[in-house]
Amino acid sequence: MGERENWTEADIPDQSGRVAFVTGANSGLGFEAARALAQHGADVIMGCRDAARAADAKSRIDALGPSGSVEVVGLDLADLDSVAGAAKQFLEAHEHLDLLVNNAGLMASPQGTTAQGFETQIGVNHLGHFALTARLLPALLATPGSRVVTVSSQGHRPGRIQFDDLHSRRKYSPWRAYFQSKLANLLFTLELQRRLAAAGAPTISVAAHPGAAGTHLGHENPGGVLNTIATWLRPVLVRLAQSPEMGALPILRAATDPAVRGGDYYGPRGLVEQSGYPVKVRPSKRARDEALAARLWDVSIAETGADYSAINA
Repeated sequence: MGERENWTEADIPDQSGRVAFVTGANSGLGFEAARALAQHGADVIMGCRDAARAADAKSRIDALGPSGSVEVVGLDLADLDSVAGAAKQFLEAHEHLDLLVNNAGLMASPQGTTAQGFETQIGVNHLGHFALTARLLPALLATPGSRVVTVSSQGHRPGRIQFDDLHSRRKYSPWRAYFQSKLANLLFTLELQRRLAAAGAPTISVAAHPGAAGTHLGHENPGGVLNTIATWLRPVLVRLAQSPEMGALPILRAATDPAVRGGDYYGPRGLVEQSGYPVKVRPSKRARDEALAARLWDVSIAETGADYSAINA
């Protein structure tokens, strides 16, 4: 398939018999990914924090009469105990996992901490997914052709990993924390792929970003003049952005296109990757820094206690 083609949901191969776990599936990109996968035959597990919103999202997908099934698992990525519980619930019901979509996230949120004391954005966007992936790794490794798709953003480009203040305890900037977490998503993706390949695993790790999509993400005002102005302008910006359905296409292509290879990164093909149909794109030079990725991996293991021994060299 040519990279310039207009890849759409119609290009998703039949997903019958495949099991997909999508985090943050009750709204926005996660909802559209879960819906499309279910409509193409996948049995989709929606990992969601808000039970009421998750039930409503499940009902909306069920009303479409998908050929695949949809179920909800309670998952709060801001609490590693919840992550462990969600993974346990999944593994008790399913022997294999074809697709894990690490989608849930926060953007430029007010300062806060997770249950384990992590800064909220690095805690939810990166460390929670890092721990979840490790917990679900046995099911992934038991499934030929399985994939982990982690959702990053163009915000990874200005990102820096602040190892001396990873949790912004000395100084908090909502955007700096967000950019750091999105860079962490890509460093994780590529380091996970290196380790999977070295172990000869049947699983690949890939990434995607939606460009500018009109979702609920970033609705909170973290304070400050510029953020307040942005909050006022948000209704206009959302109307100018592409739809959540279009924003989800890079995720869906990374998840289902047979041409995808480990380490690939998909995003919109338009100007500065803000809109358009999904194509393979290139992460920043910093995101491809293997030494930086290995250091973040070690720090993430220390922070979460995640067990990746199954693919350790």
